[in-house]
Amino acid sequence: MPEMTLFPDAAASPAATLISGQTLGRESLQALLAAAAQPLQFEGCDFEGADLSRLDLRGCSFRHCALMEASLYAAVLSNTRWQHCRARQADLEAADLSDAQFLNCDLNNTTWRRARLSSTAFTDCKLTGASFEEVAHLGLVFAETLLVGADLRKMSFRKLRLNRIDFSEADLSGCDFRDAVFEGGSLRNAQLKLARFEGADLREADLSGLKLVDARLFRGATIALHQAAALLAELGIAVA
Repeated sequence: MPEMTLFPDAAASPAATLISGQTLGRESLQALLAAAAQPLQFEGCDFEGADLSRLDLRGCSFRHCALMEASLYAAVLSNTRWQHCRARQADLEAADLSDAQFLNCDLNNTTWRRARLSSTAFTDCKLTGASFEEVAHLGLVFAETLLVGADLRKMSFRKLRLNRIDFSEADLSGCDFRDAVFEGGSLRNAQLKLARFEGADLREADLSGLKLVDARLFRGATIALHQAAALLAELGIAVA
């Protein structure tokens, strides 16, 4: 069993148990969870390809850990903290991530289908190609995050301030952006079928690749003069 050390950390409990530099599979992790009287803190650990499905990891923290292609299907991950982790192609379907926080993590091509993401926060993360089909997402926050090519169908961003979120080529069909404020970020070549933007402020967003046929979706939204000129250019009309 890996050595356990008490390690004070503001991101975890005051007496979190530190597990450092270990390669862990399902059985070794279950043994650690059974022996610990407080949440575990994993530092530089390798869970690549591990089956961690349905495990109860609530309150744990992960820093500089590798979870590429790991299965966290239906795992309990509420109140977890993730910093500088690499979890490309990890499966988080049906996991409970309520109040979890992700900072500067590589989560490209991850699966979050039917996950609970209530009050979950992603900051400075890479979620290119991620799938968020049918997630429960009340209070979900993205900030300074790449969602290029992600599947975000029918999600609501209503009345949110969207800070430098790159939605380029994402599937935003049926999404609700009413009264949202885009603080930078991009909608370049995004799929916008049935999306709603009434009252949204899009003046700082990159709308390149937007087709005139999509312009009706932005009825009631605010855009900048140069954005309007680009739309008119689709008709061959120049704005002097």
